[in-house]
Amino acid sequence: METSCVSLKHSFSVCVVVSFFLVVSSLPLGIHPLDEKYFAAEVIKCKDGSKSFDRDRLNDNFCDCIDGTDEPGTSACPAGKFYCRNVGSMPQFIFSSRVNDRFCDCCDGSDEYDGGIMCPNTCIMGGNVEFKSESYISTSNLPSTEVKQTMIGINLEDLIQTLADLKMIIIAEVALGCFLVVQFYKRVGSKKRRYR
Repeated sequence: METSCVSLKHSFSVCVVVSFFLVVSSLPLGIHPLDEKYFAAEVIKCKDGSKSFDRDRLNDNFCDCIDGTDEPGTSACPAGKFYCRNVGSMPQFIFSSRVNDRFCDCCDGSDEYDGGIMCPNTCIMGGNVEFKSESYISTSNLPSTEVKQTMIGINLEDLIQTLADLKMIIIAEVALGCFLVVQFYKRVGSKKRRYR
């Protein structure tokens, strides 16, 4: 009786794992789960509204849409974004130019799927980092001008954060330099008083 219960528990856990991978693998590579319905149609519109493409042209390594809508899982489109699921950690978008570039950008290694490099899964399993769906901006329903502003906004946010970090480093270095100069002059002044 006890071995049949253990066998039943083992079978159940295997079924759960297999069904999870079937659901995850049903999504085309590089697509956010909230965009699954958008990419389920046979004819898919580019998010910038410029043209449409057939589902079989999705991730075919040829850029049909200027905004990269048709190539979320390849590096064919310069404006494309690749979605890293990073199960167990924080999901993220990376630039599609980082897909199959022989550098592990996603902690789950999903961006290096061509076999050129083996990326270990370094995502923290069971961590307390949660994905908040309200922080995801789906561009599938936005007019083309808003899509461009969103894409530009993401790049500008990265640039602004980098500049802010650089500014803080420069301020810290200047403050340290001023402190050292003041300490030097205090020491020189105290030595002069001793010798008088």
